[in-house]
Amino acid sequence: MKSLALSLLFLGLLGSHAAAASTKPNLIAILADDLGWADLSAYGNKYNETPNIDRLAQQGMRFTQAYSGPVCSPTRANLQSGQDQARFGITQHIPGHRRPYAKMIDPVVASHLPLEVETFAEQIGAAGYRTGYFGKWHLGGAGFSPTDQGWQTALEIQGNTVPLAVSGGTEPRRMAEFLTEKAVAFIESAKGQPFLLQVSHYAVHIPLSTTPALLKKYQDRKPMPGYPSNPQYAGLLEELDQSVGKIVETVDRLGLGENTLIVFISDNGGLEHEQSGRVVTSNQPLRGEKGCLYEGGIRTPAVVRWTGKVPAKTTSDTPIITMDWHPTLTALAGASAKKSQPKDGVSLASLIMNPRASLSRDTLTWHLPHYHHSTPASAIRRGDWKLIEFFEDGRLELYNLANDLGEKNNLARREPARAKELQAALATWRQKVGAQMPVPNPQYDPARASELGKGAPSSRKKAL
Repeated sequence: MKSLALSLLFLGLLGSHAAAASTKPNLIAILADDLGWADLSAYGNKYNETPNIDRLAQQGMRFTQAYSGPVCSPTRANLQSGQDQARFGITQHIPGHRRPYAKMIDPVVASHLPLEVETFAEQIGAAGYRTGYFGKWHLGGAGFSPTDQGWQTALEIQGNTVPLAVSGGTEPRRMAEFLTEKAVAFIESAKGQPFLLQVSHYAVHIPLSTTPALLKKYQDRKPMPGYPSNPQYAGLLEELDQSVGKIVETVDRLGLGENTLIVFISDNGGLEHEQSGRVVTSNQPLRGEKGCLYEGGIRTPAVVRWTGKVPAKTTSDTPIITMDWHPTLTALAGASAKKSQPKDGVSLASLIMNPRASLSRDTLTWHLPHYHHSTPASAIRRGDWKLIEFFEDGRLELYNLANDLGEKNNLARREPARAKELQAALATWRQKVGAQMPVPNPQYDPARASELGKGAPSSRKKAL
């Protein structure tokens, strides 16, 4: 009898353990490329159609003050690591570009995310999850790919159309649809094991293209006053939206909605101008675009859904940033973090369950010591106050975002003590993370300052 009782107890404990393992939440992160804060109909756009993302927001929580890095690789680095990208020198897109006659020589951009950095995929995979990554990576080449950073199944690919060599077909395929098929197949293959999935779209990155049907649909549509209303941009965005819809439909069809967190975010603010100068979107009422530290470059859409856990039809005005998703996902997965690894992001687990919850943080920082769509600068937001420090001339710009969302009224002279305090905090933070700084350029030529250089960006090492 005693032996039978012990056996039953053992089987009971084993069953409880299996049940606990099966209730670990599935985690899905969908990352858009260059999608601006004002592009989605859930954020007020009247020209673009994004019914699936809008539905996701209705079924969950929409953030009004979500932030990213100002360009793609920095955001991807802080998302994977939970650390500020300045720690790795990934403060510009990899490999960056050079302006040999600009007023300052900007730092050389690191070529990859260091392998010693534990990504959330590595930590969550070690907690018993299947991990899958599909789409744009932009954090290093051979030896530094997703499969080298904890993603067990991965397809690294970018562009808005799929190369025939990859698709195996005879006709060009749309990338958003192709990535969706990979994501759906991954979800369907999980079969009871908890999974972590990241789908990193190339949409809505230039060069713009879309299907003939979607192009005609938006060409026939009445433009939205004050918005560029570009048919190619809107069509490509709808392709992205259709992908979100199919992924969510798969989750619900398999009965996984109550055990799956879905996160939809963007890697930086919208790119308003193509290289040709053609205007393709607008971030208004925000100022600026991708590649600058005004709100238009760093404030992005963010939506989360977890049926029965994240309250439906809720909005959060709490400032968050992409590096927060690393500690959030690892915490929800019950994963162990590397104790020696710095933690710059904070977990949003309590916030997404309760929009009234507060975070133990009131300050966000950014570092863009490069020429992109602005000049080298750093920025800090503390509460509703935001300071931008420009390195070419030491200029300070101070804004109260609660009263001046469009950053039109520089209050640095009116609030000199506040500006000085935030500037000092910014300098202390840069020193803490080892942020690289630009230096004066002895070859500075005002007439050629905007000229892009030729050759590899690494040649700047010789100039330094």
